Amino acid sequence: MSKTLFLSPPSFEGYDGGAGARYQTRREVTSYWYPTWLAQPAALVPNSRLLDCPPHGIKKDECLKIAREYDHVIIHTSTPSLRNDCKVAEAIKAQQPDTRIGFVGAHAAVLPTETLKASSAIDWVGRKEFDYTCKEVAEGRDFSNINGLSYKDRDGKIKHNAERELIHDMDALPWVADVYRRDLDIQKYFNGYLQHPYMSMYTGRGCPAQCTFCLWPQTIGGHKYRVRSAQNVADEMAYLKKVFPEVKEFFFDDDTFTANLPRAREIAKKIAPLGLTWSCNSRANIDYDTIKSFKDTGLRLFLVGYESGNDDILTRIKKGVTMAEMRQFTKACHQADVLIHGTFILGLPVETPQSIQNTMDFAKELDVFSIQVSLAAPYPGTELYEMAKQNGWFTNKDKTDLCESGGLQQSTLEYPGLSKDKIAEELDRFYRGYYLRPKPILRIIKTMLEDKDVMVRRSREGFEFFKSLSQRKADRAARAVSA
Repeated sequence: MSKTLFLSPPSFEGYDGGAGARYQTRREVTSYWYPTWLAQPAALVPNSRLLDCPPHGIKKDECLKIAREYDHVIIHTSTPSLRNDCKVAEAIKAQQPDTRIGFVGAHAAVLPTETLKASSAIDWVGRKEFDYTCKEVAEGRDFSNINGLSYKDRDGKIKHNAERELIHDMDALPWVADVYRRDLDIQKYFNGYLQHPYMSMYTGRGCPAQCTFCLWPQTIGGHKYRVRSAQNVADEMAYLKKVFPEVKEFFFDDDTFTANLPRAREIAKKIAPLGLTWSCNSRANIDYDTIKSFKDTGLRLFLVGYESGNDDILTRIKKGVTMAEMRQFTKACHQADVLIHGTFILGLPVETPQSIQNTMDFAKELDVFSIQVSLAAPYPGTELYEMAKQNGWFTNKDKTDLCESGGLQQSTLEYPGLSKDKIAEELDRFYRGYYLRPKPILRIIKTMLEDKDVMVRRSREGFEFFKSLSQRKADRAARAVSA
């Protein structure tokens, strides 16, 4: 078994490598997700280490010093961070040429040839679900016998092995709890809408929804929701509570935890005696009785992708939930006293100034606790990417150029009558229009008055939020001058 380092490299300031850049790199406030996609294979490889550089403030020199101790480095990359990650890989090879380097993640899974060609330092790429691929490479197996692997042979020729089957027995995977405890400082992981410190974990993979923009189901996880047993989840939760007593909230990061409601109810029932506070991703289509039953077992918050306040756009992106259903769900959450962090996307097909206004109005009508507004990100491997390519919606020659040089999100799509810069400007107006209202301001002030730590945190987040909006405005102005 080779000595293996699982690495989220240093990147843009504030870059959230743990999220795999599902949301375009830097966020408006400090926010870091757990690198569970790397922690899971790390749990399969004895004597490995998970090094998550961004949240721990580990710069390139320190990263290289640590990497020198390992003969095998596996880097989780993404479309926005690929160039940076290649530079880190090349620096690792330069100091220790015998180091074997593999790249994993959605970008590598969809574009294995292009990823291997991106740098001479990359020896192999793991496609699709890469947990056991990483394990078998670490075991020293011959590359030609490892399913799910793309690699360069001794002559530099790129080879693609047979696909690896998706994992069906999810209980066979080891828990990530001990990797978290061994390698991560949980105090470094912040999320604007979750209590601190929080902890995220997966209870299953895949999502039955068909949303055209969503990264993971279309590139790695698939559209079948493959799950761990409720007892397995409850047992790990009990263990996590024991080894991390300081955690205030646990987040189930499955694409849609509520996609299998009978199982979700069973998990909620089993963890209720633990007295945990928990949150999860959910579609806006479950009823009051179910929401209330979750609340009674410790549910605090749903993360909900509303995306748009225009039914035509919702249909076009195959959201599978209507505005009417969203209203009913949101009303039920308010009644059950369950908070919602709502996410919206500007620039989806085919956005217009009116549809953007519709979405802003819809968000204010729903009046959820907090929101996140993203610019549509057409990642390779998604249906949105193919639609944009076929219809000529891309604004950049490099279709994988999804963020500004400093890591802030940018609009890479535009439509007749709606330019990329106009879409980006509307994101700022959306945020200001939503939060600079009496209700959200009073909600934020209330949470600050209730807890001194929250007061300090919200003050920091407010400063970061307005600073990021100002930076985005300056970036647009600089582009306009250079044009």
